[in-house]
Amino acid sequence: MKNHEVHIGKIIKQRLQEQERSMAWLAQKVHCDRNNFYKKLNSDNIDIDLLLRISRALHEDFFHHYSELLHKENMRGG
Repeated sequence: MKNHEVHIGKIIKQRLQEQERSMAWLAQKVHCDRNNFYKKLNSDNIDIDLLLRISRALHEDFFHHYSELLHKENMRGG
């Protein structure tokens, strides 16, 4: 993974651990098949609708990671 990329799946997994929740719990909360959900979190990206449902379930704005990245890139002129 390059320094400028966000691996949101890893961040979500960290929050799950912090909240003492399981992947199965989150998959159920976001109405996603558990096996398919694991694959999505391990991929390089997650679709916006799923990320919104995850943000709601975990009470955290996961979009801000991308906003911060965009802001840093804009500050560097890139």
